[in-house]
Amino acid sequence: QVRLVESGGGLVQAGGSLRLSCVASGRTYSAYVMGWFRQAPGKEREFVAAMSISGGVYYEDSLKGRFTISRDIAKNTGFLQLNVLKPEDTAVYYCAAGDLWAQNALKKPSTYAFWGQGTQVTVSS
Repeated sequence: QVRLVESGGGLVQAGGSLRLSCVASGRTYSAYVMGWFRQAPGKEREFVAAMSISGGVYYEDSLKGRFTISRDIAKNTGFLQLNVLKPEDTAVYYCAAGDLWAQNALKKPSTYAFWGQGTQVTVSS
């Protein structure tokens, strides 16, 4: 089992950047597939990016090029770099951990067994 705690959210102007962190405790985070999702008010939870145990990455097509997923194995921490932020990126961002690396499953929240509490990102126009 792993416990996940996100941080790094905040209020930023359009065009700005944020770096979200996800600190894992318990079992080593690098032993899991790492995922990032977001959820805006009134909308379903949306896939953002995922990283495999070996470092492979997979992004939501519409976010590729602006967002970058990474992890620091030594610190048991995952990251999501958000660049060129837009007002429509406003949402609560969640990190997650799972066991399955399959592209047809990575976008589904049900693929991930463990979730953080989320961190709010608000982008002003």
